[in-house]
Amino acid sequence: MALTGPNGPVMTREEVDRTLTRLGAERDAVEASLLALQDHPGRRLLEGAELSGRTRERWSEAEPGLGLLWSMFDTYSEALAAARAVRSRRARPGQSELYEMTELLRGRGVTVSAGQLPQGGLHITGSTRMSEQVSLTELVERMNTWYGRIIEVASAADAVWTALPARIDLLSAELGRVRALARSVGVHPGEHPAGDALEEMAKELAALRGEVVADPLAFWVPRPGAGTGAPGGSGSAPGTVDTGRYDRAARTVDGLRVQLEDLLRLRDDADERLEGIGETLARADATLAEARRARGEVLAKIASTEVPAVPGPASAMRERLAQADQLRRHGQWHRLGPLLDTLEGAAQRELQRARESLTSVTAPLAIRAELRGRLDAYKAMAARLGVSEDPELIERYDQARRMLWSAPCDLRAAEYAVMRYQQTLRPTAGPGRNSV
Repeated sequence: MALTGPNGPVMTREEVDRTLTRLGAERDAVEASLLALQDHPGRRLLEGAELSGRTRERWSEAEPGLGLLWSMFDTYSEALAAARAVRSRRARPGQSELYEMTELLRGRGVTVSAGQLPQGGLHITGSTRMSEQVSLTELVERMNTWYGRIIEVASAADAVWTALPARIDLLSAELGRVRALARSVGVHPGEHPAGDALEEMAKELAALRGEVVADPLAFWVPRPGAGTGAPGGSGSAPGTVDTGRYDRAARTVDGLRVQLEDLLRLRDDADERLEGIGETLARADATLAEARRARGEVLAKIASTEVPAVPGPASAMRERLAQADQLRRHGQWHRLGPLLDTLEGAAQRELQRARESLTSVTAPLAIRAELRGRLDAYKAMAARLGVSEDPELIERYDQARRMLWSAPCDLRAAEYAVMRYQQTLRPTAGPGRNSV
């Protein structure tokens, strides 16, 4: 029958040996984890940083635990060494040794300081007890709790410091290049919205970097329901770095860069665009001049016709074009861009207006030319039909031709004369001939 003590059945020799092997491996793993934690980059940075906000609060609670971990580890090692010493007395321990080792390995014979017992979220000074008796298993649980507190803060801070400051520095360097580009195209704070935005972005990046360095946990999003880890674990805090503020800044800088590159292209293309606007206005003026000449011709050659007046040149456009040239000379590209867009559209509309005026003024001449063409076509048809010598056709052709080739020309009378010639041509063709 197995002996029973206060902590249950007394362990057998085989159970003792297995337990000592397991606890020895566990001790080595804990020691390796504590050494890794001692050199953890996040922990080293936290110790030397001027912290604020959430990070300062969390680290002030967790930092003292590193010393407590080593203290508990020493207690654990001493208890394990004591059990090993008992086991080494004899190759085949007797009941008294087995009873003693059972008490050491399973009993609550390990004395620890109350500050080493972080239960229920208490701080180190949260307990009024001076000490407590615990088992080796409970001691490991205490170490796991403190380790979890420290590694969670250290790993989260390290993840944020790894992810954000370098990226912020690169973005700040890019912002410096964008600001230089802004100066090259005449964009300055207080004179252009983009210049003001660049200054605000420089302040934002400086503030963001300062906050990331001082309070990295403010940019850490823990994974819901995740544990805190234990000695011998992965040593990383589950969660993600919140890069939203950085991402918004990066998008703003990129948008400003695109806007300024547009101004740079404008600077390179300004001469060509101004020249194009001038050429378009010149074509409009030439078209209006042609319309005025054509109006005089219409008034002289066409009788009883309302001829619309021809508008004058767009002098206001010339003034605005001169203003645009002044802006180009003084490098005011951000003001020149909208003006050039407006002038290009206005110049095209001015050319269209001139073309419509020319079309409207020359409409009577176009009608006369169309009637002349029809008369000649009918005469050619009469020749094909062999009736070009018909006296009535000759008379009506001569009458229509005199009207169309005399000045001033009465378009209504001429159109009627052409129609009469056509009507006379049809019956003259006779049966069996091609119809007109």
